[in-house]
Amino acid sequence: MKKVVDAYGALAASLKAGRLGGPGTKRYRKAVGSPVTFRPEAAQPFDDRCLSWRTDARTVSIWTVDGRMRGIRYTGSPDQLKTLAEYRRGESDLVQRGGKWFLIATCDIPDPGVHEPTDWIGVDRGIVNLATTSDGTNYQGRSLSRYRRWQARKRAELQAKQTRSATRRAARRARKEQRHATHVNHRISKEIVSVAQRTGRGIAVEQLDGIRDRVRLRRDQRGMLSSWPFHQLGQHLAYKARKAGVPFLEVDAAYTSQRCPRCGHTERANRPDRDRFSCHRCGLAGPADHVAGVDVRNRARSAWVFVTAPVPAPA
Repeated sequence: MKKVVDAYGALAASLKAGRLGGPGTKRYRKAVGSPVTFRPEAAQPFDDRCLSWRTDARTVSIWTVDGRMRGIRYTGSPDQLKTLAEYRRGESDLVQRGGKWFLIATCDIPDPGVHEPTDWIGVDRGIVNLATTSDGTNYQGRSLSRYRRWQARKRAELQAKQTRSATRRAARRARKEQRHATHVNHRISKEIVSVAQRTGRGIAVEQLDGIRDRVRLRRDQRGMLSSWPFHQLGQHLAYKARKAGVPFLEVDAAYTSQRCPRCGHTERANRPDRDRFSCHRCGLAGPADHVAGVDVRNRARSAWVFVTAPVPAPA
């Protein structure tokens, strides 16, 4: 019952925050008109009454429909076991993947204090270039796009067979592709946060909520946009920055790809094509994604003044 209530609560929060588009969009209508369903292999949540941990003995006790199972051993990396013993709090999830059982524990790790940034690193996210920073660092997505197209072809071949074994193999391929994309996002976010921490700067990204509903694409581009986890890269940057004490901001994404960071002139013609930026007023030219990253950085500089401004005393 709690799992069902939590699922509908999460759906309501997503609808309210606009993560599923506006009330008139297809995604919004589908989410509202369809009941929440659970996969047979979905994770099963347990609170401390149903699942208890003995970190000294590395065992757990789980309450099942057939009674309580005691002394079930678990393992993990040394860092994971240390974090588990010090910070585990609240609910745990039990999930089966590939014939193996995993316990996903919730750990409440205190955040270090956020330092005052000396400047900002603006990050522009995309598909061709997964991330481009205002420093000019470019994380290209060519190899990942090639890998995803190959996986899509293989899944289409399996789906055409319409057998149970082919369906299972296609699902395994989809999970493998998802893990690969998550690994890429982890690697990119780790490098960006490391640079920000070392140089004493903050990290700023664009607000991309509802981008799938705002952008019009060709048919062959829609699958790539709908499946690429823009939000996940932002989440990784946010939590890694919070863990490292690095300030993190989301700024308005409007016209960051068309605005000149030198003179402020904004015009669609400033982007003659996807890769190039050329200002029609002052002549500034350069890689479009790098210019967008600089614009994000400049907006963070202005926004941080309002974020840290003292609250005026009541009259």
